Amino acid sequence: MNTNKLKAYAPKARLAFMDAVTKRAAHLGLYADRIADMTIDGDSAIIEGRVFTREQGQQRNQLVNRIKALGTTNDKLVLKDGFNQFINETAFTWFNRFTAIRYMEVNEYLDHGYRVLSNGVNAEFGQGFEILPHAADVADDLGLNKSDIVDMLLDGNKEEELYRAILLGQCHQLSEAMSFMFEKLDDSTELLLPDNLTKTDSLLKSLINDIPEDNWKDSETGKGQIEVIGWLYQFYISEHKDAVIGKVVKREDIPAATQLFTPNWIVKYLVQNSLGRQWLATYPDSELKEKMEYYITPAEQSDDVIEQLKAITPTSIEPEQIKVLDPACGSGHILVEVYEVLREIYLERGYRPREIPELILTKNIYGLDIDDRAAQMAAFAVLMKAREDDKRIFSRDIKLNIHSIQSTENLNINQLWADLDLDGNKQSGTMDDLFADPQLELVEASAENKVYLDLLHYLKEQFIDAKNLGSLIDVDSQYQESLTKLQEKLVDKAQDSEPIAKKTAEVLLPIVEQSIVLVTKYDVAVANPPYMGSKGMNAALKDFAKKSFPNSKSDLFAIFMERVFNFLKEDGYNAQVNMQSWMFLSSFEKMRESLLDTKTFITMAHLGARAFGQISGEVVQTTAWVINKGFNNGYQPTFIRLVDGNETSKKQSLLEREHLFTSTNQENFKLIPGCPIAYWVTPTIRGAFEAGKPLSRTTPVAVGLQTGSNELFVRYWPEIPIDKFGIGLTNRECAKKSAKKWFPYNKGGEFRKWYGNNDYVVNWENDGSEIKNFTDDRGNVRSRPQNTEFYFRKSITWSFVSSTSFGGRYSDSGAIFDVGGSSAFPSEEDSLWITGLLCSKQAFQFMKIMNPTLNFQVGNVALLPVIESALKPHKAKLNQLCENLISIHKNDWNRFEQSWNFNSNPLVQLCENSIQHAFNKRVLLDKETINNVIRQEEEVNKIFIDTYSISDDISPLISEQEVTLLANPLYRYSTGEIFNRFQSETIVELISYSLGCSMGRYSLDREGLVYAHSGNNGFKELVVEGAYNTFPADDDGIVPLADEDWVFEDDATTRFREFVKTVWGEEHLQENLDFVAESLCLNAIKPLSGKKGQGESSMDTIRRYFATQFFKDHMKTYKKRPIYWLFSSGKEKAFECLVYLHRYNESTLSRMRTEYVTPLMGKLESRKNILEDSKATATGAELRAIDKELKTIDKKQAELVKFDEELKHLAEMKISIDLDDGVKVNYGKFGNLLADVKGIHGKAPEKIK
Repeated sequence: MNTNKLKAYAPKARLAFMDAVTKRAAHLGLYADRIADMTIDGDSAIIEGRVFTREQGQQRNQLVNRIKALGTTNDKLVLKDGFNQFINETAFTWFNRFTAIRYMEVNEYLDHGYRVLSNGVNAEFGQGFEILPHAADVADDLGLNKSDIVDMLLDGNKEEELYRAILLGQCHQLSEAMSFMFEKLDDSTELLLPDNLTKTDSLLKSLINDIPEDNWKDSETGKGQIEVIGWLYQFYISEHKDAVIGKVVKREDIPAATQLFTPNWIVKYLVQNSLGRQWLATYPDSELKEKMEYYITPAEQSDDVIEQLKAITPTSIEPEQIKVLDPACGSGHILVEVYEVLREIYLERGYRPREIPELILTKNIYGLDIDDRAAQMAAFAVLMKAREDDKRIFSRDIKLNIHSIQSTENLNINQLWADLDLDGNKQSGTMDDLFADPQLELVEASAENKVYLDLLHYLKEQFIDAKNLGSLIDVDSQYQESLTKLQEKLVDKAQDSEPIAKKTAEVLLPIVEQSIVLVTKYDVAVANPPYMGSKGMNAALKDFAKKSFPNSKSDLFAIFMERVFNFLKEDGYNAQVNMQSWMFLSSFEKMRESLLDTKTFITMAHLGARAFGQISGEVVQTTAWVINKGFNNGYQPTFIRLVDGNETSKKQSLLEREHLFTSTNQENFKLIPGCPIAYWVTPTIRGAFEAGKPLSRTTPVAVGLQTGSNELFVRYWPEIPIDKFGIGLTNRECAKKSAKKWFPYNKGGEFRKWYGNNDYVVNWENDGSEIKNFTDDRGNVRSRPQNTEFYFRKSITWSFVSSTSFGGRYSDSGAIFDVGGSSAFPSEEDSLWITGLLCSKQAFQFMKIMNPTLNFQVGNVALLPVIESALKPHKAKLNQLCENLISIHKNDWNRFEQSWNFNSNPLVQLCENSIQHAFNKRVLLDKETINNVIRQEEEVNKIFIDTYSISDDISPLISEQEVTLLANPLYRYSTGEIFNRFQSETIVELISYSLGCSMGRYSLDREGLVYAHSGNNGFKELVVEGAYNTFPADDDGIVPLADEDWVFEDDATTRFREFVKTVWGEEHLQENLDFVAESLCLNAIKPLSGKKGQGESSMDTIRRYFATQFFKDHMKTYKKRPIYWLFSSGKEKAFECLVYLHRYNESTLSRMRTEYVTPLMGKLESRKNILEDSKATATGAELRAIDKELKTIDKKQAELVKFDEELKHLAEMKISIDLDDGVKVNYGKFGNLLADVKGIHGKAPEKIK
């Protein structure tokens, strides 16, 4: 099925249905902020001047009660919340009904045989409705007054009224077979049936026109494609899901946040290897096996296991006794596949085809969901599946065992009991009392019926939070018999002619029926459970998880994993698809241990990323599995490794039984620390884990500081004044005595080995007093400074999250570390070779075994096996290799501006006579370095691999792409013209360095940072000392950008030309400028084409780069925390300049105005006059060019005047900045003067008063 059309239609349909229902609600006086008064006048109800029938008024009251119930929490009504939920659920209800009718009409399932929403096969909306000309013929069948229908037909002007009557009549008729989706005649939701259904703007138009009929019915097989219902459901809620995901999820939002439609092939795998496997265990010669394409034949088992299996396998199975549950059934996709397998089982046992559907629906299939609409769709889906096999299924009065779990929060049990009147001593009450708040103080029950009253009170307590907990709720098995008997009594009462008792029974029946499903034991349970980490859980759900499921509390899917075993009979099958994290993460270790000790793994398809075609990326990584509730010691499961490729390739590999692992048993998983489900591990790798001792035995491994607010306490290091930066301090005491504020902070970062990623600093002034005392509004400490005894020590750090590989980085003394940059702290003598261990290929392989997710946890590193006795003879060589590799990577890191140990640009350092020669020489030197790293890393790998005796499992070789040097283009870039990009960015780095020299940050006379203090303080003294003799720095730290050479004499482009001339001499100046321009056009900017390109000089190209791209590149280099701020007059770029953050002071804006903006106004006017004078002698083409430039100048002048007004205002305010506050805060202080304020400050510019 091509789902693209469905994906495009459903989200728009949700908004359209909600809008239409909101308009209908307004017609009834129902609004988000108020409920309009209603008055009764005889048989009429009057709302805001509109007249309705008294019956409609009563139905409207039901809607009001529903809104208030939805908006009430802890006895507090928030009308807007209730109204929004009400609109959402009502729109969804009508969407479900329309899609259901559409499915039935396309598949010819409507009894009268006419289409209701369209006018024939593949007819587009607007061509009429097939049923309308036959309205009189179907009136009786639809429960309509035939005379009224005929009158409307004859009138000719009542098509809309007639169609609404027909549509509601169709819903009423369908309620007889599908009351779960189409309510009975007094359904209040019919008041909210959208308007204008026959008009050109009808909601039906997109439903009919935008979804091809092939999506509803397979044109080749002629069978309905019932999975269309599931896909529509997923796409309908997709935008709602996006809106709530990543937040703490309210209970009403749980369905949207957690629903995910399961691809059909995964469903088949789960059902066939659980339900199908159970059947084949008893009947191994069954033909069912050949019909199950995803069934995995069990691995060969030992004689002992075979005997165990014989003992627990029944000799016969009655199909009618099989019970299958989906406890989170969603739209019913899994239950439909369960139906398919059960049908084959019944047929094999000789049942008549016509009787099978009813038996499956009433005896075999059970479903639960937290969402009313999802349960409706699930019930509809299985009923439609049954309709394929039994044309009379709608008339058989079937009661499905599929339920949306209902809450008892608003039920008054004592009043309900009194109104139910099982003892025949009727107490007074009205229909409104059923949901009243006050409880009757006294209620009586006979000795015979007291058990049922007590049971109802028990159920009241169990289901108060049902819409939050769903099928996680447990019903004690001791009540099973009582529940069944109470159900029988309620069914009898529901047939009662006494209206209050009848209504009461109808209210209580869903609670009792869902309880029966929850207390029943099943042969098989199959599910794609909800996925929600603890961070997304609301307080009540999180508290429930901690108390009831301590081993799996970290995620809802894992809680369901444990919960489902309680649904099963002994030796029942639990089959689910869920996130793979439970297989590896330490937070699920106790759950894994329990599973391995008490359950039996049968089969697993390890799917990894991209198994769900609608979800891209690496984050959602899944696994599908079947686990038996009983424990069969020594059983050999079958694992299928499908972690590579996309959904199509995974499906094909599963069909072809590729990548099977059948030679392990679950006891082997216990041999690896943490018991990961690492089924692919060879015996030699397992032997390495057994032989080695955990790294943490000799080397502390720790998680670091959690500041509570990185925005307050962490900075990108170039933001801060360098005189407040403490580098190289060896312990907390030294740091405190230094009186420095900022210290290096290891935060992880992108994948890099050996050394680097030294990007951030943390405020640890006075031993972290601010962080230690950082509290929330309630006085609770938000920060967590843990493992402080390791702060400032030499360490080996790594990145917590990586999408590629794992590697350690040596960190010199002086750094603090956080969670993202967790660290190990070896002794001085062990620090080098342990760095090598963490950078080795074998360490990465071991890490992937313990946790092949994107997260490398402290616990995983701590458990890395170390065979130190075998390593001892090789330590000297290892230490030398590792020292070399650390040195190479340190030099690589320090050659870029991102390093606080940066000295000078590498092209400048080479002292060649041209930039191109310097670049070529740099490339050759880098190539030698890369090859040197490859050679030495492979030596390190070989030593470790040989030590662990795993040479057959892991190769020591590495590719050039794995060399994590910034000088390595194959590491830096994954796409595009890699070497062209490298050349272009190398020149961009040179340009950035030249600007740094112009600003005084760097100098050709001194290495490293020359000026990075604050407020321009001390800069003049540096000038006097001769720090900038060779290439003078700008007097004020303001460098203008101009798109033409006549605007400023000292703009950035001119200064760059002077820089190149100074470094490489005037003789090769043009050659060098040409190379720079050509390099920029390789990637940084696009070369101009046609006449524009032919007329552009190298200086023009460089000028264009400064004007259009430099600041973007600067933003990328400095992680959106620029140190050269771009002041801009606006879209026309009449005036732009860069100001060096560290030299900004209160006079900077005044100087900018007097030295640049005011003179520019005069220059623009002069230029304008020159152009006007030249018009007298200009030809046609020249005249057009002049007029174009004059218009541009007019725009620039207007823009510049506005800019100057604001600049003058802010200059007079003498705005000061505190560099400790960081770029993000300070950049927002200048109104509209700066470019890209929202991208840096996080908010749009504010008007400065």
